Amino acid sequence: QVQLVEFGGGSVQAGASLRLSCTASGRIFSAYLMGWFRQAPGKEREFVAAITWSANTKTYSDSVKGRFTISRDNDKNAAYLQLNNLKPEDAAVYFCAARERVITPGHAEGLMGLESEYDYWGQGTQVTVSS
Repeated sequence: QVQLVEFGGGSVQAGASLRLSCTASGRIFSAYLMGWFRQAPGKEREFVAAITWSANTKTYSDSVKGRFTISRDNDKNAAYLQLNNLKPEDAAVYFCAARERVITPGHAEGLMGLESEYDYWGQGTQVTVSS
């Protein structure tokens, strides 16, 4: 059993920054992919960012590219999401996700943003942004 837990959410004003953390517990595993998704009230969960095991590949949704940064620390079994220049439209519950199975080289880019490709999910952490 693998559990993911997110921390770092909060209420901020537009333009502020937050740093979200995701830690894994339970059985020892190596997550090939760690990702962040978010879900705003009344909206479907959407992809935010993802990172591969070696951190050599990172991908972001167009809406956050240039403002958010994903990173990971495999020794700590953790992933992070730095949210800069937050906008009201960024307000959502942010979820951490992990995929254990390796994706064939060259195919990762097309799968990293798909919710269905992830195996484990956290409970989410709330981010509120006021203008």
